[in-house]
Amino acid sequence: MIVFGDASALVKIYADEPESELIRGIPSMVVSQIARVEVPSAIWRKARCGELSGDEAALLVADFEADYYGTADGRSRFIPVDITVVVLEAAARLARRHYLRSGDAIQLASAVLAAEADPDITGFAAWDKRLREAAATEGFTLIPA
Repeated sequence: MIVFGDASALVKIYADEPESELIRGIPSMVVSQIARVEVPSAIWRKARCGELSGDEAALLVADFEADYYGTADGRSRFIPVDITVVVLEAAARLARRHYLRSGDAIQLASAVLAAEADPDITGFAAWDKRLREAAATEGFTLIPA
């Protein structure tokens, strides 16, 4: 099973949160290109709320970016799905069908289209209740179960 991870799952790789170890154990994930904005935004929000220092947040964002882009001595941990017109059109349909927020609709559309291209993408890691329900309705196996 290949896993698609939304931003709520990816943040758990970098910031200590409940069930972080579950996500940290997945070596590679398919992600939406929107994660490039959502994950650092969530980490910086933790700094604004006092959960992390600014220095800690900067280190975590740098770690995420190294995983996203890869490094000179390592490949990317993530397989990004580009945000295209096709993804946005699918996101608009899914937002209506499942009453999703825009970012969540883009996440789910990215996962659905990726799974159409590669049927081995069957897992969906997320912690948002509505997004999880929508992903399950679309046929994904939820992580956590």
